[in-house]
Amino acid sequence: AVGVKQKLLICVRKLAQSQSYIDVAKVFNDPIHGHIEIHPLLVRIIDTPQFQRLRYIKQLGGTYYVFPGASHNRFEHSLGVSHLAGRLVQALQERQPELNIDQRDILCVQIAGLCHDLETSKRKHEQASVQMFEHLIDSNNLKPDMEKYGLKLDEDIHFIKEQIASPVQEESGGKEWPYRGRFKNKSFLYEIVANKTSGIDVDKWDYFARDCHHLGIQNNFDYERFIKFARVCKVKDMMHICTRDKEVGNLYDMFHTRNCLHRRAYQHKVGNIIETMITNAFLKADPHIKIKGSGGKVFQISTALEDMEAYTKLTGECVDSPEILITLSMRSIFLTFQFCGNVFPLKLQILSKTRYFCRVIEMDYGMKKRNPINSVRFYCKYDITQAVKITREQVSKLLPEKFAEQIIRVYCKKTDTKIIETATKYFVQWCMDKDFTKPQVRRSHVNEGLSKESE
Repeated sequence: AVGVKQKLLICVRKLAQSQSYIDVAKVFNDPIHGHIEIHPLLVRIIDTPQFQRLRYIKQLGGTYYVFPGASHNRFEHSLGVSHLAGRLVQALQERQPELNIDQRDILCVQIAGLCHDLETSKRKHEQASVQMFEHLIDSNNLKPDMEKYGLKLDEDIHFIKEQIASPVQEESGGKEWPYRGRFKNKSFLYEIVANKTSGIDVDKWDYFARDCHHLGIQNNFDYERFIKFARVCKVKDMMHICTRDKEVGNLYDMFHTRNCLHRRAYQHKVGNIIETMITNAFLKADPHIKIKGSGGKVFQISTALEDMEAYTKLTGECVDSPEILITLSMRSIFLTFQFCGNVFPLKLQILSKTRYFCRVIEMDYGMKKRNPINSVRFYCKYDITQAVKITREQVSKLLPEKFAEQIIRVYCKKTDTKIIETATKYFVQWCMDKDFTKPQVRRSHVNEGLSKESE
């Protein structure tokens, strides 16, 4: 199966480099956004092995074993993010010509949206996506195509990479404006694909809509309204994307949807267990899987990230560990004990590591303990140039007062009744010693409890 996929990727590369390539936009029929038109340069990027690799990587990983509809991949998510990025920046261009948004800006934002998830591991995700983007450009000779469509290579490639991953502290040197791709008067462009200021960005809009669709969960956030009401306003000496004051409720719905998705799907206890078991499969396979990288050098799974050519060949389907896969197919999974509480520093030392292991799951609205709406600015219809802040108390007294909590899970690797009873006993005692509410002891997969409110 791996060999067939590699042959397919080689054919895609030859097609992309063919002189008979037709220089027209393509239309994709997407189940979430309908018919979306893709710029020819983006099509060139899509038709590369580095991007086609995303077809074989599940968007929700082990969650697919819990929600059978969650079979979608990173490929279609990346197309959706690029589409929404283009829609938002074009809406701002039409609504506010004084912003001087040009076609270069639009194309760069769309490319950043398309390539924001090229690297899919949790380790150094954004920086590795930048490395894969560089490898994609160089190995497929895309710079002439970028120049053909009006991009300035040094400036615009840097701008695209800055949207994917913000400059690290060493590169920025602590400057007031650390970016090189665009000047401060276009600072709002950095808030479209990955918004480090408020967390409101098109990446979330697509995966909320797409994941909810495939999970069968209701999505209460309407990104169409945000696009309709989006305006750029000056806040101090920076230009930020703002929205109408009446849309504050819609934004609370967005962050509530994020929390619900994490609680019900992304951090589902069974899905997390399965991902741990899949990780074990990769660890067992690591010494035996050899991946050829640049210059003929051979890498293992654990070292493939050091070489982008080798990493291109690594997908979620390249490893078969029969023992783990049979266990997964039989749904013979670890047992879980769970406790919910407020955020505090934890050091868990409980029971034997050979039979049990612990996980601390962070649940929040995207900005740790802070209310993300405090970082958003709004305008009213009487003065569309003045950006204002709206406090939680001005919206509703029914909104949450706390925006973060932790879930502590103890996983039992054995299904022996005596071992499970021992684990339950120790976990309950640990919670009581920490002055937490006694967990609810049940015969199902999970024991739960709540802590007293932390000061």
